[in-house]
Amino acid sequence: MPPTPPGVSIDSAVLADVDTLVELWVRLARDQRDHDSHLRPEANRTPVRASVAHHVVGDGLFVARGDDGGDIVGFVMCGLEQGDYEQTVTRGIVHNLFVVPSYRGRGVGSALLERAEAALAAFGADVFALEAMADNADARRFYERHGYRTHRVELEKSARNDTHSKEDG
Repeated sequence: MPPTPPGVSIDSAVLADVDTLVELWVRLARDQRDHDSHLRPEANRTPVRASVAHHVVGDGLFVARGDDGGDIVGFVMCGLEQGDYEQTVTRGIVHNLFVVPSYRGRGVGSALLERAEAALAAFGADVFALEAMADNADARRFYERHGYRTHRVELEKSARNDTHSKEDG
């Protein structure tokens, strides 16, 4: 496990953190809209609240707290992949990773990612997987620095023909 960045502590989230974590997830989703994410940040508060609580109870949600008062300055959610198909490996999935902008570049994201990987390994994961928006070059570089490589590529095409634009509604 890497050293915790100065001025920050990394801990398991607790149920009292849920409201703050939902707000941070909404910020993450808003940021991802700049990279063509289809998620509606505000409209997903209820399912996100349930997901956050589920991950807290299952010990798959870790927070970075600033030592200057304990405010949450980042989080990571993770868990084992659930599915109907038998696979040759057990995949640990990093679902979300977010660090507030004023704490970026200090090693907080790296510490959160490594904490999630350690938890996933303890849960029995053989490999770790995550998703990043294709045009989010900063996120992709961050994950590549941590050893992540392209495994599967998702392609998308609009159902509208070329004469319609996004604004046509």
